[in-house]
Amino acid sequence: MLTNLAFTVFEAVYGFLANSVSLLGDAGHNLSDVLGLLLAWGAAYLASRKANEIYSYGYRRSTILAAIINALVLVFASALIAFESLSKFMRPEPVQEIAIIVVASIGIVVNAGTALLFMKGSKEDLNLRGAFLHLAYDAVISAGVVIGGILILFTGALWIDPLVGIMIVGIILAGTWGLLRDSVNL
Repeated sequence: MLTNLAFTVFEAVYGFLANSVSLLGDAGHNLSDVLGLLLAWGAAYLASRKANEIYSYGYRRSTILAAIINALVLVFASALIAFESLSKFMRPEPVQEIAIIVVASIGIVVNAGTALLFMKGSKEDLNLRGAFLHLAYDAVISAGVVIGGILILFTGALWIDPLVGIMIVGIILAGTWGLLRDSVNL
């Protein structure tokens, strides 16, 4: 988790320096994932506690609450990314393509590596599934940012950066909808 947090800060700094909404969007999504991981681990800890006089059923359902909060944080992050992307789409600005490509490539490695840690239990536990999905989507999103950076480098088309930001929003919302629906149903 510390690796993901450090990378998120690194990516946000380079997002500002590179003037890239796609990197900033990826950093915002990564930050929501770090917060989601904290919620997932906290909920897993609570779920392991035994029932007491006040909570006669224990804390097992706290994992469902954590999944709902994770989904809502992703929806909020998506709204911020969409707003910034639409703004830059209407007024494209130069970006530093090489920085985008390098930083997002590091993101693929960091996010895919962390996602693998959650893959084993993700089929049985909704909370672990949420954490796994967050990280897996981050790796895919970082790959999209790399491709966007390469396209900008070779074409000079500045509208690609905010388009990638909008695509990030679509990916996040598509993946989050099922988690939000399943956790609310529970």
